[in-house]
Amino acid sequence: MENITSKNYVENAVRTESDFSNALKRFTPLKVRLLHAGMGMCTEAGEFVDQLKKHLFYGTEIDLVNLSEEIGDVMWYCALVMETLGISFDEVLTKNIIKLKQRYPGRFNENGAINRDLEKERELLEK
Repeated sequence: MENITSKNYVENAVRTESDFSNALKRFTPLKVRLLHAGMGMCTEAGEFVDQLKKHLFYGTEIDLVNLSEEIGDVMWYCALVMETLGISFDEVLTKNIIKLKQRYPGRFNENGAINRDLEKERELLEK
């Protein structure tokens, strides 16, 4: 086995990088908008979790105003995705509950979380 050092790690890692020339050909304004929204949702969710991390590990007070603001920011990006995909908030909420009822007919349980029938869920979501 090759001895990995910091120098040859970078060389080996970069070798596996995607060919961006093909990826760039697939970029359309719609896909760029979805990427922007996806990145934004992750950023805002990270800020939400950071507030909780600071409370749990640093002992700061939970800033409920900030948590509410971060959820609002996540929702803004969700609205951008829904408008881009031409779907309504009500449709997203309804399909989410349909999926959850399939996965957990009663309440949440570990078996349902681990042994999901993804084919059945997909079938229900495509209706």
